[in-house]
Amino acid sequence: MLQIAFSPVYRLRLPEGHRFPMLKYELIHEQLLYEGTCTDANFFGPAPVDDHWVLGVHTPEYVQALKTLTVDPKMVRRIGFPLTPELIQREWIITQGTIDCTQKARQDGVAMNVAGGTHHAYPDRGEGFCMLNDVGVAAHYLLATGQSKKILVIDLDVHQGNGTAVMFQREPRVFTFSMHGKDNYPLKKERSDLDVELPTGTGDDVYLNTLYDTLPGLIQREQPDFLFYVSGVDILASDRLGKLGVSREGCKQRDTFVFEQAIKQSLPIAVSMGGGYSPRLTDIVEAHCNTFRVANELFF
Repeated sequence: MLQIAFSPVYRLRLPEGHRFPMLKYELIHEQLLYEGTCTDANFFGPAPVDDHWVLGVHTPEYVQALKTLTVDPKMVRRIGFPLTPELIQREWIITQGTIDCTQKARQDGVAMNVAGGTHHAYPDRGEGFCMLNDVGVAAHYLLATGQSKKILVIDLDVHQGNGTAVMFQREPRVFTFSMHGKDNYPLKKERSDLDVELPTGTGDDVYLNTLYDTLPGLIQREQPDFLFYVSGVDILASDRLGKLGVSREGCKQRDTFVFEQAIKQSLPIAVSMGGGYSPRLTDIVEAHCNTFRVANELFF
């Protein structure tokens, strides 16, 4: 059975002007239930992550500033959300959700977090709607507990996973692969272990063929024992921040290919949603729901 991390705190209401990025989480949950892809039994509610695991990849000063709401105002602006105790609790719960997904993926092959993919969070700062790096914390958890020896992060959000890249630049047991828009945020890119930059307007054929030509060989070369997948749907042509030209069907084929590679190589995969900023919420929710639908079809 597909197991999915979701908590009522994912639905956190923010002040006017900050609500749009949050709405999709509630709607993904509701749509999957409404259409019958999932039942209540598929969803589990994480607890807040223990600070011990957060401090494995984030600095004590930054973690303390988040928990005491004393983050520098300039950083708050870069994060993009007004910081509140509820928002910080939400971040801690989402991060534990991705850790929990690693355990469930090891049992069932795949597990998914309705939120997460907060790849712009650096060890010592946040930006771009990201405060804690959920994949970074969860990867550290797997290494520290001896459950993994080599991890591959497959980041297919339209924006480079800059925080994750910096977080693991000196950790050879984590390979960071980011395929993203060349002309998109962040304008100053960090160095992942492998960066594939796509020109503005890249459509289905070029996008998918680039992925087809890259991912299987990467898995064969690096020989990971665990995969993290950041499955942002901001690659859509409709996305107001994306600058690429991928269709909803092309996005679904991307997910299908990633999952097929995991199955072919018998690699557990934990999935975090990443970004999605199309003006119509329907486009965002449907593209994200396709990721869950494909996982459910292929693994179960």
